[in-house]
Amino acid sequence: MTVVVPLIIGQIVRQYIKDWLERKKPPFGAISSCVLLMIIYSTFCDTFSNPKIDLDTFSLILIVFIIFSLQLSFMFLTFFISTRKKSGFTAADTVAVIFCSTHKSLTLGIPMLKIVFSGYEHLSLISVPLLIYHPTQILLGGLLVGTMKSWMVTRQKALNLARQVKIPV
Repeated sequence: MTVVVPLIIGQIVRQYIKDWLERKKPPFGAISSCVLLMIIYSTFCDTFSNPKIDLDTFSLILIVFIIFSLQLSFMFLTFFISTRKKSGFTAADTVAVIFCSTHKSLTLGIPMLKIVFSGYEHLSLISVPLLIYHPTQILLGGLLVGTMKSWMVTRQKALNLARQVKIPV
């Protein structure tokens, strides 16, 4: 109910105010970013201010290492699968697959955790991996943008060159 009901209400209301929205163009991007920041902030505060969290430094470092390794593994796996000749993906498609297939968000994950584990006293402890995964994907994505862009441009140039060679003049 926490996720689906607001979505349905928003879709219904949108039908009636669509023209007004197109005329006024409210700053939904900025509003969305602020709401996301507040969700992340409140979740961090709830998690790490809970005296029952009982999370030692070694466990936290281990969780960070595991999540970082999983994220990199999933990115390499999607890269490997999407660059196979039979996949049918272009270089741009491959970049989209890599970044989108491994993307998980706190905005959906935290409400789902709160629904599934409602009333569970160690909810803060369960949310720690998600709190680490979200910044990790942003960090890795930021680090890989330049590399992926140059790979995509090189791949597209090679494809265009191959096409030109095959065309009889």
